Amino acid sequence: MGRAKRIFISNLFYHVVCRGNRRDPLFRDTSDFQAFLHILQQLHEKYPFDIASYCLMTNHFHLQIRSQHVTLSKIMSLLNKRYATYYNTKYRITGHVFEKRFYDKVINGKKGMLEVSRYIHLNPVAAKMVKHPEHYPWSSFYLYHYAQSVPPSYLNLGHLLDFYEGTMEEKRRKYCRSIE
Repeated sequence: MGRAKRIFISNLFYHVVCRGNRRDPLFRDTSDFQAFLHILQQLHEKYPFDIASYCLMTNHFHLQIRSQHVTLSKIMSLLNKRYATYYNTKYRITGHVFEKRFYDKVINGKKGMLEVSRYIHLNPVAAKMVKHPEHYPWSSFYLYHYAQSVPPSYLNLGHLLDFYEGTMEEKRRKYCRSIE
């Protein structure tokens, strides 16, 4: 019996998680994190999508993502395939890089959006990798925390900041306070 077909609803955000095979590391060094983000940027240029938050951990990653025109399955298939090719080539290995199909769950409403982003941004803190989320370089939180930072084109801060009132600086401050 085959797997159940995924249901894709355009314009809705999803919480997506992918884990390394056997919980092995997906990212061994800085260049691996950078390569993944570069692949994400390349895909965004060809198949536009929006990310509200992300976090790349050692053996898994989280995306708060939506697509309007291309199915999430297609985006994730291309992302994981390209990263697996990079990873297997770099480390001279063969076989599966990812544990199984990606996990996805539809995010409903303002409360859901804020809860998922909080969970994603606090992942490195929960794992005791850092004490504060803004200190973790492979998460989108620092892009919310530091006003001078320039987010990549696939990250739209407005999807979360627009839930708050005030100037952009006030929205950033309120959002960051809600995370910590």
